[in-house]
Amino acid sequence: MTMTTITEFQKIGVGLMGFGLFFLLFGVLLYFDSVLLAFGNILLLAGLTFIIGLRRTASFFFQRQKFRGSSFFLGGVSLVLCRWPVIGMLLEGYGFVLLFRSFFPMAVMFVLSSVNIPFLTAVVNLKVSGSGLYVNKQGPRGT
Repeated sequence: MTMTTITEFQKIGVGLMGFGLFFLLFGVLLYFDSVLLAFGNILLLAGLTFIIGLRRTASFFFQRQKFRGSSFFLGGVSLVLCRWPVIGMLLEGYGFVLLFRSFFPMAVMFVLSSVNIPFLTAVVNLKVSGSGLYVNKQGPRGT
């Protein structure tokens, strides 16, 4: 197994994203404080840019199939910066769901496979397979 090296820019990006999430969390906890939310949004986007690079960030947000999600997300960021925090965070949340909707089923199945709670795993397998996102061919008990 080969190990990849983490550059100094990526380390800075992880720190920026951590502080961005911290400020977003406290901005929401302090009744949608617009300054904390704006600072958190700026740090989060800057951290993402430091981690994956400017070109990859731009290509991620401006893909044709992700245009709607990107416009809602970046529109929400701009509304937060214009001191409309509640509407901006709602738009950001909707844009985030649109941007990462193909990733959610994979993340849920990863978490459930690592936790391995029998009843909960069986219930989620039935719901997810019923929605057409994932088909469990073995059944809930592996039969």
